[in-house]
Amino acid sequence: MEHKIYTLDRLSPLLRDLKAKGKRIVQCHGVFDLLHLGHIRHFTSAKKHGDVLVVTLTSDRYVNKGPGRPVFNDKLRAEVIASLADVDYVAINDAPTAVPAINAICPEVFIKGNEYQKEKDFTGGIDEEARAVAGNGGIVEFTDDVTFSSTKLINNFLSPYPEAAQEFLRGLQTRFTSRDIFDYFEKIKKYKVLVIGEAIIDDYHYVRAMHKSPKETIIATRYESEEAFPGGVLACANHVAGYCEAVDVVTFLGKEDSKEEFIRKHLKPNVVPTFFYHPSAPTIVKRRFVDPAFLTKMFEVYHFNDSPIPSDMEEAILRYLERVLPHYDLVIVTDYGHGFLTPRLRECIAKGASFLALNTQTNSANFGFHVVAKYPRADYVCVDQIEARLAFRHKDVVSTDTWKDIIGEMFGALNAKHAVITLGHEGCLSYDGENLYKIPVLSTNVLDRVGAGDAFLAVTSPLVRAGMPGEAVGFIGNAVGALAVTIVGNKEAVEPVSLLKSINTMLKG
Repeated sequence: MEHKIYTLDRLSPLLRDLKAKGKRIVQCHGVFDLLHLGHIRHFTSAKKHGDVLVVTLTSDRYVNKGPGRPVFNDKLRAEVIASLADVDYVAINDAPTAVPAINAICPEVFIKGNEYQKEKDFTGGIDEEARAVAGNGGIVEFTDDVTFSSTKLINNFLSPYPEAAQEFLRGLQTRFTSRDIFDYFEKIKKYKVLVIGEAIIDDYHYVRAMHKSPKETIIATRYESEEAFPGGVLACANHVAGYCEAVDVVTFLGKEDSKEEFIRKHLKPNVVPTFFYHPSAPTIVKRRFVDPAFLTKMFEVYHFNDSPIPSDMEEAILRYLERVLPHYDLVIVTDYGHGFLTPRLRECIAKGASFLALNTQTNSANFGFHVVAKYPRADYVCVDQIEARLAFRHKDVVSTDTWKDIIGEMFGALNAKHAVITLGHEGCLSYDGENLYKIPVLSTNVLDRVGAGDAFLAVTSPLVRAGMPGEAVGFIGNAVGALAVTIVGNKEAVEPVSLLKSINTMLKG
């Protein structure tokens, strides 16, 4: 069966030769994570449309079916498919869509299962595939056979989720369908969003520890490489820009060495920044020294001036915000406590925003001094458990009733309508003013936690604005977090296709 498995580059000329001999090429494409009777009948039906059946499958890194998927790696999936008599060739497609495989194979017939005729294509992938097939002179056909679901089988019998998550998802599947969730994502597309906060460059220097210096009590390291990502408010804007069509940013840069060219290059096309320039502070850079073996962070250095911004700069920002705030459906504030958002700016934002989503981040530069209670108002508050406890002076939290007390204080102080408290490996708490929901963590596969909280805030804020129920908000936030912690730093945003496919997978019971 190994003789059936080819790379696309090697397979393409072989298929051209077969076509020249009059052979009709048929292609099927998918993940095929758990091969079952439905797949086998699908391939059998597909083979009837031509002479040569080629099955292409999605490589592991592009399987957008949520945490823990695929269960079986692409080499194993290819080997199993190649063992089937009806399958003539198998190739792994290292791309997020089938389009490169279609362009390489140029099938006369591209076969999809009948479930794709019934389900709404929320990612646009099927239309994209159809255009590629037509562009290569082929047609799309749908099989009409019994439908089985690998996802349902895996969720029910080989679940990649922790036990608490499995129990939660079984209950959630009785209360929400994928369509219920996707309708809210449709609602937020037209939102005009303003994101306010500090621009931060996350600078990763990869170094390997050598040994303790013989003359000093320090560990010497060997430099290997480095890379930089747009962090802070920039990362938040890039996340939300995948879900809302118009996203503006207000932030400050250093007048000297502003990093503006880097920043503009790394913002999505639908993110429009307004920069104010600090005369005596650099653009904030947080340089982390990281062991590349396990992405272990050894130490970090902040390049910044966290004194309050100058009064003339504050005045210019105030005048700008007073003019533009009424024009936005949603204002998201990511306040890292580095001197940008002064008391006057906080007051202006709270007064002028029609809907305000807020996070005040506790970090090593402001621990204990920077809390959400500094703001006079927020409609949606999303903070981690340490930030919530610091804000309302609760040293120890051990019970649900204590969390209810903290959230009650938060609602009273900020006149909030919705609050989420993230709990790290324990998931999150979501409160909608009436009910407190505990949503478990949806993945234990953590590559890098940097930026996960920003992604959670960015994606859930417009959904809260659209009226999504509290339990669903917490679920979506944890789904976002499960994807975000698999990304190094803020190298990529959590994109809608990955998130929506993950949600669809988890809600198939």
